[in-house]
Amino acid sequence: MQRRISRTVALGNIVVGGGAPVSVQSMTNTDTRDAGATRKQIDLLAQAGCEIVRVAVPDTEAAKALPAILKDLPVPLVADIHFDYRLALAAIEAGVDGLRINPGNIGGSAKVAAVAKAAAAKNIPIRIGVNAGSLEKELLRDGLVTPEAMVESALRHITMLEKVGFEQIKISLKTSDVPLMVDAYRLLAQKVDYPLHIGVTEAGTPFSGSIKSAVGIGILLWEGLGDTVRVSLTGDPVLEVKAAYEILKSLGLRRRGVELISCPTCGRTRIDLVRIAGQVEERLQGLEQPLKVAVMGCVVNGPGEASHADVGIAGGQGEGLLFRKGQVIRKVPENMLVAELLKEIDNMVKHTDA
Repeated sequence: MQRRISRTVALGNIVVGGGAPVSVQSMTNTDTRDAGATRKQIDLLAQAGCEIVRVAVPDTEAAKALPAILKDLPVPLVADIHFDYRLALAAIEAGVDGLRINPGNIGGSAKVAAVAKAAAAKNIPIRIGVNAGSLEKELLRDGLVTPEAMVESALRHITMLEKVGFEQIKISLKTSDVPLMVDAYRLLAQKVDYPLHIGVTEAGTPFSGSIKSAVGIGILLWEGLGDTVRVSLTGDPVLEVKAAYEILKSLGLRRRGVELISCPTCGRTRIDLVRIAGQVEERLQGLEQPLKVAVMGCVVNGPGEASHADVGIAGGQGEGLLFRKGQVIRKVPENMLVAELLKEIDNMVKHTDA
């Protein structure tokens, strides 16, 4: 695919835009005022591969917790702020790596200019976050949100920052309506070259929300749009990170951890594939090295799919074939398939590390 080339902004050591790898974001759901709980969740997100983390800063107490949260933080931190420009200034002073604001709701042009000046002094980018749920009323068409209205809102906010000479900007156009979200980003991409943060907001629970996000995010990524992503789910934010990487891996945009290929099972399956695939997935969750693993149930498509993977198995009658890089290594009894597959993966990882 031909990716849209945007300007670049830097959040700490992460470059967003300009052809850099699509970065994965998430947001904590702890009370930011509880620095210990928030930091613990950020560390878990970082371990899962999250590259940029956002925290809500709703009040002064939350802003005061930022220095403790930021101490030796392994990933860039973005402060999400609404209504009070003083919270943005406090977050900048605390050392955050980015801001997420709507310039239109923090108190007028003078206050926007103050935030932009402080952010520019420390090379802190600002994400303009347009959300269909809080769009300016005068932009609605007969009470309805349209792609044109969302883009107009974004352009208004961009202009507010550009007027004071600030151009370290990222933009998001969030809505829970996938077609609306896709059309809005397509339209905006024709008008500006700032990097785009993409996602379906309020997508839902981990199951339905991941599917909805995969459709919306996947369409845009396939069209070359999107420089950084967040999968918004109602639940543990670590699941957001996992879902984001699965979307990116499916399009060949990122390789991190295991890509598990497993067949849906059918009447030809003669091994307990559901159990075997579940065990393999669980055992390999912590592996960061990019690896394609196939767990197939029968001899029709199994050998072919397994041979396209780095390592894999194809089931037979109470046994299976173990493959590595397209070559059959050996035949293994069903009760040893998982152990032998994991042993082979461990050998591959050790050989790569060496």
